[in-house]
Amino acid sequence: MLLAKDWEDYELLDAGNGEKLERWGSYRLRRPDPQAIWPVTCDRALWEQADARYIRSSSGGGQWSFRNRIPGQWTLSYRDLKFVIHPTGFKHTGLFPEQAVNWDWMMERIRDCQRPVRVLNLFAYTGGATVACASRGAEVCHVDAAKGMVAVAGENLRLSGLEDRRVRLIVDDVLKFVQREERRQSRYDAVIMDPPSYGRGPGGEVWKMEDRIYDFVEACMRVLSKQPLFFLVNSYTTGLSPLVMENIFRLPLGRKYPHGRITAGETGIPATLAPIILPCGAYCRWEA
Repeated sequence: MLLAKDWEDYELLDAGNGEKLERWGSYRLRRPDPQAIWPVTCDRALWEQADARYIRSSSGGGQWSFRNRIPGQWTLSYRDLKFVIHPTGFKHTGLFPEQAVNWDWMMERIRDCQRPVRVLNLFAYTGGATVACASRGAEVCHVDAAKGMVAVAGENLRLSGLEDRRVRLIVDDVLKFVQREERRQSRYDAVIMDPPSYGRGPGGEVWKMEDRIYDFVEACMRVLSKQPLFFLVNSYTTGLSPLVMENIFRLPLGRKYPHGRITAGETGIPATLAPIILPCGAYCRWEA
């Protein structure tokens, strides 16, 4: 398991009873987490002191309940990277802190490559990976179907002092974009995919990860350069275990690039007030 344990501005304090208690900079947030099925063991009074809590509705969705006034958005740092944090109406904050372990890995790969690197970041959300790769000199193409999330990615680049880097921010259906890039013979040295379990594109296109991930990996392989550097897929889909994802990589990628290395596993965040690690999805990596 890869542990996101090098944060200073973020902290998982505790998790249990279907929730997690986190510190995002100066503010403590309490949010649902279906993985935390064990009981809470630390002082319950700390949970009651959270500045805000996201409460699910029985009819779907939910809303934030505020104990203390907090700003609509604030800034969080990870190493030399900066990000906008803003509690959304669907419980997210605009950043997935467990992905810091992948940011570190990507930044190291790009730094050690010592040649120009073009990165394709798909389902790129608010651009954590985009900012990380651009910070180490990579040219990045950032694609997501949500216009608002792509706008936040631009703000994260500006906050990190990277607004002058070679980054394209594109609002589009990711599969259609990849297919057009193949026809244009555009090539990338690295591909990052962070697909949702289920979603819709800007034209109502349905995405269900279990049904489409293998074909999507194959499609992305067709836009890889002659000397690819890495390929990363993250999954928050329960049915896609690390071994399933590893098999998906080994069939197309392993055959075409037999000298590459494939690794798969879980990501997690250790709690600071309880002896637990909160699982945060799976990853699969191919690297040259």
